[in-house]
Amino acid sequence: MAEEDYGSFVDWNQMGDLAKSNGPTKVDCKDLKEFKQMARQGYWAKNHKLRAQVYQQLIKNIPCRTVTPDAEVYRDIMGNAATKKPSSHIPLPEFVDGSPLPQYCLKAEAVASAHQIINCVAGQFPDISHCPSLPAVTSLLLHFSIDEAQCFEHVSRILACNEPGKRLLDQTFLAHESSCMTFGDLANKYCEAAHKLIVATAQDVLEVYSDWQRWVLGDLPFSHMVRVLDVYLVEGYKVLFRVAIALLKFYRKHKAGAQGGQSNQQQDSGKVRADIQAFITGIASTVTPDKLLEKAFSIRMFSRKEITLLQLTNEKSLQQKGITVKQKRRNVQLALNPDTFSSEIVSTKEMRDIWSWIPERFALCQPQLLFTTSTHGCSLNRFYSHCEGYEPTLLLIRTTDGDVCGAFLSTDWEERKRGGNKLSFFGTGECFVFRLKPEMERYEWVVISHPELASSIKTEGQEDTASSEGQNSENNGLQQPERPAGDLSPFLSARHFNLNSKNTSMFMAGNCDSIIVGGGDGNALYIDSELNHGRAGSCATFDNPPLCAESFQVSLLEVWGFQDAMAS
Repeated sequence: MAEEDYGSFVDWNQMGDLAKSNGPTKVDCKDLKEFKQMARQGYWAKNHKLRAQVYQQLIKNIPCRTVTPDAEVYRDIMGNAATKKPSSHIPLPEFVDGSPLPQYCLKAEAVASAHQIINCVAGQFPDISHCPSLPAVTSLLLHFSIDEAQCFEHVSRILACNEPGKRLLDQTFLAHESSCMTFGDLANKYCEAAHKLIVATAQDVLEVYSDWQRWVLGDLPFSHMVRVLDVYLVEGYKVLFRVAIALLKFYRKHKAGAQGGQSNQQQDSGKVRADIQAFITGIASTVTPDKLLEKAFSIRMFSRKEITLLQLTNEKSLQQKGITVKQKRRNVQLALNPDTFSSEIVSTKEMRDIWSWIPERFALCQPQLLFTTSTHGCSLNRFYSHCEGYEPTLLLIRTTDGDVCGAFLSTDWEERKRGGNKLSFFGTGECFVFRLKPEMERYEWVVISHPELASSIKTEGQEDTASSEGQNSENNGLQQPERPAGDLSPFLSARHFNLNSKNTSMFMAGNCDSIIVGGGDGNALYIDSELNHGRAGSCATFDNPPLCAESFQVSLLEVWGFQDAMAS
């Protein structure tokens, strides 16, 4: 039986159907694409011994540092394990950040073995400063190890992976925290409905998303987690993001059914975190492992490159704020104080909703009023003088008809000067336009929803010019490249992409006569030099309907910056 070879740490009475070893007894496959498919379909899921052998081979093939501790190192340090009984009273290292060790159907004494392995790992990897997922990974691998020494070697190889561009576990607070911000960016993009639910119910969205890795590595039942591990060891870190996004989607569906159309009430973030944890812990009653993986891999255009680019950008943002080691989390993102926040256009709740749309790396910032026509007057020159030097900014407009719309603008307005006297577009794909009244809706860069419009990197930069009265469609005949369409990230500027039309990269423009947001077959917003009259229309860049009346008069205009709360 399987337990004779690889199951000495397993409590087989808790394993249910997984205790029965049947199905294939060997894997004969050398093609990586086919091997990925076998992992996703659970080819070795019903044979414990075969799964253990597959894991052993996969981990053996991980490129590692030249000096990586192996089983012999563990035996030398620990001595003869048969004569020493490990103790579960040994505390886990500080770098696990209080994460408990999931039992995952292990025997009681096996939990003590896992504690011993993790502490030995801590001694051999002194550079690890933050790794809350390590207890779950160790517990899982112990299931499929002949002895503690082999489990130690497997864990060590995962930690010592040095393949360029590949990571398996976060090992620093900076990496972990930026992964939480990256998850927020991905949730906002790939499951907007679920993201809106978290925004509506939790006081601090970042605090909720800080649990995303624990949802997968800790809260999932063993039957589900082991199927995730099958794919994770083949495909790597991005699998964790995919599964966590899928869990968030299922959670939203669960809440929608439970509430029966009732409105969401905002509550303490801790309660939302506990509710998500309870749902995931009990997910086996409604979602099978196959269904979970099917949902995870049905997310289109979700690439490793996008995750890497977002992660690097978020890490850089945290480094600039001096956040590289663990510190007390500040409840900043949506905790706008109604006593100190004051806008004549939007309420505190509406500003919180807008804040949920912005990239996660700006979520540690507080809104800072830079310009308002009620104080600074209706002058485009004063608009520029108050807004230059700030990046990004948030533009809010209320019309005399009572409509409210605006735009998130990624780039400093001073950038307009690079075009000289001509009106030149600038900005990045993080820009978006929105309306709040009569109904709330956001319109992102069209390439995000239609990535086939941008599928490769340009070799040279490109600057697009506009007329102050709008733009005519003009195809520039660029050849469509062979690069996969999903390899893009919205925070890059348009010159990084091979666009089949200039019209899809017109984000923002300004001169002494007007400011424009969005271009291509019209403008999303056009405001005149007196900040008094404007026009709204559809545009190719954001693929939006008119945000308000096509010709409108400005009642009030505000521009908000992003103040670094950590520096205040």
